[in-house]
Amino acid sequence: MEATPTFAGIDWSWQHHALCIVDDDGQRIEEVTLPHSKPGLGKITTLLRRHGVAQVGIERGDGPVVEHLIRDGFEVVVISARQVKSLRARYGSAGNKDDRFDAFVLADALRTDTARWAVVQPDTEETIALRMLVRSRHDLIDHRIAVHNQLLAVLQHNFPGAIGLFSQLDIGISLAFLRRFPTEAKAAWLSQLRMAHWLKANGYCGRQSAADLVDHLRNAATGRVSGPAAEASELVVLTLVDLLSKLREQQSILETRIKEALLAHPDGPIFQSLPRAGTVRAATLLAEIGDCRARFPDAAALAAAAGVAPSTRQSGKHLNVAYRRGCNKTLRAALIDWAQDTPRANAWARDTYDRARQRGCRHPHAARILAQAWTRILWRCWHDQVPYNPDLHGRLSLITKEAA
Repeated sequence: MEATPTFAGIDWSWQHHALCIVDDDGQRIEEVTLPHSKPGLGKITTLLRRHGVAQVGIERGDGPVVEHLIRDGFEVVVISARQVKSLRARYGSAGNKDDRFDAFVLADALRTDTARWAVVQPDTEETIALRMLVRSRHDLIDHRIAVHNQLLAVLQHNFPGAIGLFSQLDIGISLAFLRRFPTEAKAAWLSQLRMAHWLKANGYCGRQSAADLVDHLRNAATGRVSGPAAEASELVVLTLVDLLSKLREQQSILETRIKEALLAHPDGPIFQSLPRAGTVRAATLLAEIGDCRARFPDAAALAAAAGVAPSTRQSGKHLNVAYRRGCNKTLRAALIDWAQDTPRANAWARDTYDRARQRGCRHPHAARILAQAWTRILWRCWHDQVPYNPDLHGRLSLITKEAA
C-alpha cells in the first residue's frame, strides 16, 4: 500500500519558523513554531521525515532554512510573498498576516498546485567557485583596511610627514617610499634633488613636484620617538608595509581569477552588460544572486532577499513599514554600491535618484529606492537570460512616464 502524500509549508524568519504539514485532503496533521536555532532546524527535519514529506513550500528561495532543507535532501518550492497574499483569499476575506496560517497556505498551495511552482536547485559549481573568489576578495580588503589603519596610527605618532605625502597611503609609490625611508631620520636625508632622483627611479607620475614633497616633509609635525623607540617604530613600519604589499598582490591575483571565472560563466554577459557594473561588481552580483531562477520567482522576491525593499507587516488595520534587516547583507551592499553609481551613466537612474532626494529622502534611503528600481530590470534580464538593453529600457521608461 502506497503512503499517502503529505505537503509542508514553512513561514520562516530570523527569530522563529512556523511549520505546517497537511495530508492529501488538506487537513493539518502537524503544526508547530520552532526557534531559529540548530535544534529548531533539526526538529523541522525530524518532523518532515516522520510524515514522509518530500517537498516544502516557502516564500523565499534563499537563506539558512532553504540551505538546511536542500542539504538534508528535501525539495524546496518557492511561492513568493505576493502569491501567498493572493492565496490567503481562498480561506477567508480578512487578509490578516499570521505566520502559522501562512505556513498552512504554503502547504495547501503546494498540495493543490504542485505543477505551478518551480523547485529550487543548488547553484552550479561555477557559481559556487565565483562566490568563493568574490567573498575571499572582500575579506582580503577588510584585512588590508585593518593593516592600513594600523600603519596610519603608527605614522601619526612617529612619522607624520609620511601621511598625505602621496594620494593614498597604501598605493605602490607610497609603500615604496616607506620601505626606503621608514623614519623621519632617514627621510631627513632627502633634498630636492635627491627626492627628484628617487621619484624618477621609482616611476612616479603624480602631479606633485619634488619641491612640493620635500616641503611637505619639512613642514609636517615632528614625531615623538627617538632612540630605541625609533628603531622599534622602523621595524613596525617595515613589517606593515610588507604586509600591505602582499595583501595588494594577493588581491590582484584574486581579481584576475574573478575576471576569468566571470568571462567563463554563462550568466556573465548579463551582469557585465549593466551600466557601471564593471568586473568585480558584476561578479559579486552574479555570485550572490546565483543561477537558480526558481530561487527568486519575481523581482519582489529578489528585492526582499537583497534588503532593498522595506519590510511591511500588516494585521487588520495596523500597517508597519520598516527597514529590512533580515537579508543577504553581502548582496545588499553589492546592489547598493552598484546602483548608487549608475546615475553617472544612466539618465533614468539619475532621474529616479533625484526625485527620491526631492521627496526628502537622505542619500542612503534614496540609494535603496534606486536599487529596488534597478532590481526589477536586473531580475528581468537575469530571468530571461538576455543582456541589458539601454535602448529598450529607455523606450519603456518613456512609455511609463507618458502613461503616468
